[in-house]
Amino acid sequence: MTAPYVRDYGAAEGPALLALHGIKGHGARWRRIAETSLYDFSVIAPDLRGHGRSDHAPPWNTEAHVADMLAVLDARAVDRVDLLAHSFGGLIALRLAHAAPERVGRIVLLDPSVGLPAGQLHQQARRTLCPGSFASPEEARAERRSAWPAAFAAASDEEVAEHLVRRGDGRWHWRFEPAAVVTACSEMAGPPVTPPPAVPTLLVIAGRSGFVSTEYVRACRATLGERLTVAEVDAGHMLYLEAPEETGELIRRFLA
Repeated sequence: MTAPYVRDYGAAEGPALLALHGIKGHGARWRRIAETSLYDFSVIAPDLRGHGRSDHAPPWNTEAHVADMLAVLDARAVDRVDLLAHSFGGLIALRLAHAAPERVGRIVLLDPSVGLPAGQLHQQARRTLCPGSFASPEEARAERRSAWPAAFAAASDEEVAEHLVRRGDGRWHWRFEPAAVVTACSEMAGPPVTPPPAVPTLLVIAGRSGFVSTEYVRACRATLGERLTVAEVDAGHMLYLEAPEETGELIRRFLA
């Protein structure tokens, strides 16, 4: 396994912030929020294995993702880092915090995909087995605009520029390995994982997604007490693309 592909945003000498994307995503999705709200942090934005420009070879379980992220930190001599994570990235962040608590300062969870209903993820996994392709970048752009109707204006253009690749069949595909996404769906259907008790955590709920249950919030509160901060953004699951300024301000205030 080669080292994950990593992008850097913000201030090179700023506090380190490891940003973890969700399934079918890539590190460049953090660019806008990093440049507008987190510009004085050193934002480390890797592509997870099986995604983007990182190696697509297995294994794809959370243990492998955690090992990859620790390798990223080791390569940069970062002893301790705050975590910013969306969706499946939230599960990886939580597993990382439990595996290496001495390496993690605080956690920001954006609509984490943790302990989701098995039936829902079964359907998503089966859809991912045939992810589809496009005759042209314009067709892919139209698909993203349909999927992300509330995202900031340039989001679809940036997604096509960064995440679309033409393969041997002559068609255009998003840069992710379907088997890696299926594996992630299985992981997200596992028992819910809460943050370690000593780790201050910001849980940001996307009010229009339904991913974060009241039971999960209660479980986090029981574990963390006053170390848990809960906020809600009136957005869908891709809240940091739909409401980057509001989401960014919540992150910034928590990490200040």
